Amino acid sequence: MRNRSAHRSFHSERRSTHGGRHELGQNFLIHRPTIRGIVDLVAATTGPILEIGAGDGALTAPLATLGRDLTAIDIDEHRVRALRQRLPRVRVEHADALRHPLDRPVLVGNVPYHLTTPILRRLLTGSGWRDAVLLTQWEVARKRAGVGGGTMMTAQSAPWFEFALHGRVPARHFRPMPSVDGGILSVTRRASPLIDPRDRGRYDRFVRDTFTGAGGDLAAILQRSGALTRRSARRVLRDLGVADAGLPRDLRPLQWAALWREVSGGDGSG
Repeated sequence: MRNRSAHRSFHSERRSTHGGRHELGQNFLIHRPTIRGIVDLVAATTGPILEIGAGDGALTAPLATLGRDLTAIDIDEHRVRALRQRLPRVRVEHADALRHPLDRPVLVGNVPYHLTTPILRRLLTGSGWRDAVLLTQWEVARKRAGVGGGTMMTAQSAPWFEFALHGRVPARHFRPMPSVDGGILSVTRRASPLIDPRDRGRYDRFVRDTFTGAGGDLAAILQRSGALTRRSARRVLRDLGVADAGLPRDLRPLQWAALWREVSGGDGSG
């Protein structure tokens, strides 16, 4: 009985005030080639690094060998304490990725799956960073990179950011093992936006209306929304190399930007 009580007491002390690893969405990466691949992607960037969700330091330790200014944050105070002792030359902070300033040029992290969407929204609406290398759910990484068709979120962000997929990470490469695979996604801020940043609000609404509009194909959606006449829509889409039966998900970033210039009367160019 005493042993069980001591066992419960030990785990109670180790439990974060924010919950256990399941509540925190922690699935730790243990596959060394994947870790090396992520670090290599970061090595190809320049500037100080912010690691989101450092956990037990699987990425933190090899990132520290790059010899660059490195800050690692985690919401689990026990792991923060352990990492500070293990890596005294790394700045390790007890912080929430949904509140901590994302103000370093390079961001990297094994993102807790349940926080992927809010963290991505923070990234894509924020400033102060240039390159991000993220390990997310496979479906999120695939969709953001436009594999199999674009999404509304990607189309709204594409004039300002470039997305790239760098491989699938099987669930067995994590502990505890999640129910889905992961994917490595890189996001790079464009040096020259495809659309004037001052037009972002109007452009976002245009993309949303196009994705949610009735009509079936793109030409019909644009006509029904009043953006273009049917004839103009078909001409513009033909010039952009989009099939008559094309859908919003079929458009690439340059095509979205060109379509916006047509719809906005040519005043939306960057």
